[in-house]
Amino acid sequence: MDLTRLDHLTQDDLWDARAASAYDTPGRGMEAPEVLGPTVDRLAELAGDGAALEFAVGTGRVAIPLAERGVSVTGIELSAPMIGRLREKVGEQTLPVVHGDMATTRVEGEFSLVYLVFNTISNLLTQDEQVACFRNAAAHLRPGGCFVVELWVPDLTGSAGRESARVGVAQDGYVLVDVLDPVTQRLTSHHFRFDQDEDRRAATVSRTPHRYVWPAELDLMAQLAGLHLESRHADWAGGEFLADSGSHVSVYRR
Repeated sequence: MDLTRLDHLTQDDLWDARAASAYDTPGRGMEAPEVLGPTVDRLAELAGDGAALEFAVGTGRVAIPLAERGVSVTGIELSAPMIGRLREKVGEQTLPVVHGDMATTRVEGEFSLVYLVFNTISNLLTQDEQVACFRNAAAHLRPGGCFVVELWVPDLTGSAGRESARVGVAQDGYVLVDVLDPVTQRLTSHHFRFDQDEDRRAATVSRTPHRYVWPAELDLMAQLAGLHLESRHADWAGGEFLADSGSHVSVYRR
């Protein structure tokens, strides 16, 4: 599969009204209490008595409960439909959002916390864009503030040749197949969803491109932005980061 065929897709194409309408999963998945609770707890702790800025705030999955904890939260979001979905939940005074991309858009004010959750930095498809994202985060931070990144750890075990495909999830009604290109560090997720109430031979297919990043590469990006790694854990609850950890929560301090 030629991954360059996805290059013409913009983030606006990927995160359109259809994606925004299906993004929220109340009580399950990313919004399950055991996932969302520790995330908000840790972010509130890191924000302290200062303000927080969420890059790619989406529909407010994390930002809204964080604001309900008393943290002043602002968001940056590229997708207008995602902002529209957020606005169905809270108003501008409760959670201001600036329409723009997380690599270059500036927000007025100074923040004690900037954060990126659920692998979102991988939506930036080049190393230059990811470095710019770190620099943008650092530019928003007050002295002593921190930038938090949640990201999966690339697992290339068994990869052979230039490209390799693997099944990431196989369950009733949904199959995820990832196609990766180690040369460009591109991973394209193919989502196959089967309607359980209709003909199971029919499926909807969507694709999302990512650029995967090693923890060490993130650390170097942080150094280029004037930040240093303060801590790295396997999850939001503070689990120890080990060689076989599938993801990490990294805190970079200015």
